[in-house]
Amino acid sequence: MKSYDVCECGAPLRMIERPTPTPGGTEVLLKVVAAGVCHSDLHIWEGYFDLGGGKRLNIKDRGITLPLTMGHENVGTVAALGPDARGVKLGERLLVHPWMGCGQCGVCRRGDENLCRTPRSLGVFRSGGYADHLLVPHPRYLFDIGDLAPERAAPLACSGITTYGALKKIGPLIQEEPCVVIGAGGLGLMCIALLKAMGGKGAIVADIDPRKRAAAMEAGALLTIDAAAADASRMIIDATGGGAWSVIDLVGASASVQLGIDSLIKGGKLIVVGLYGGEITMPTPFFPMRAITIQGSYVGGLTEMAELLALVARTGSPPVPIATRPLAQVNEVLGELKAGKVVGRVILTP
Repeated sequence: MKSYDVCECGAPLRMIERPTPTPGGTEVLLKVVAAGVCHSDLHIWEGYFDLGGGKRLNIKDRGITLPLTMGHENVGTVAALGPDARGVKLGERLLVHPWMGCGQCGVCRRGDENLCRTPRSLGVFRSGGYADHLLVPHPRYLFDIGDLAPERAAPLACSGITTYGALKKIGPLIQEEPCVVIGAGGLGLMCIALLKAMGGKGAIVADIDPRKRAAAMEAGALLTIDAAAADASRMIIDATGGGAWSVIDLVGASASVQLGIDSLIKGGKLIVVGLYGGEITMPTPFFPMRAITIQGSYVGGLTEMAELLALVARTGSPPVPIATRPLAQVNEVLGELKAGKVVGRVILTP
């Protein structure tokens, strides 16, 4: 099999040929047909996460080892089954839930493997889908995509479940008040689409890139705002009639988190999703005085994946712009993503 691996941080991914694995036990071997390229892959490729103030979290300190085959948004066809694999058949085309844990702890047993303290996620801590074959440890991580095209189903494994999990944290107010979405990249456009599918009031979208703001308007945003404008928070406060009840920050930079905080109404909630990096300083009395909530949201669990696919089956595929490229162009795609040239999602096809 062929894969494209991070062998040295910051260097081009290297094509490696190795024997195609034979599944054992409960393992399932997939022939990859679609693999999404996610912004979070850039952090692994670069080798660190920015913690602000000149501090970095090295990927090795997070438990990530090289060489690594990235790729956590994957659809594949079942090519072989281990002797104990049940519930899937040869030739089935399936979506892979990549956010795997140890499978044994209490968190994993309740279906929240994405929150396991010893994560084993595909494309992060174990080999992912930037390859022509992918080994999945158990059929419970595989989901039927029905009539969805593979390139449309693959992003549901990350941008889909990530934004769905964040939207769920808003609660019933999602139907009553507009949600502010910071960032109109692949996650932002997915968030707009899923908010509509969930019966939400609508999205006010902030982004620094005029092309992405235009894409957000085309996707159905109520309003777009230049996140870099000096009065961006004031524009959001005016547009929401006194401040936002919910803000989802899909960037996670110092400036975007601060914008979210500054835009909240008393009692509002900021949900931070993005991993861009940085730090903020906030007076602690403001938490009780403003009664605000700042909450992190990290992808989603197996139950949420099933819920998301059921939602998509009822409402249709999220209309996020999708471009397909050959797997061999992965380095070019990563470069374009880093330069901010990608609108929507790029899907690699081995």
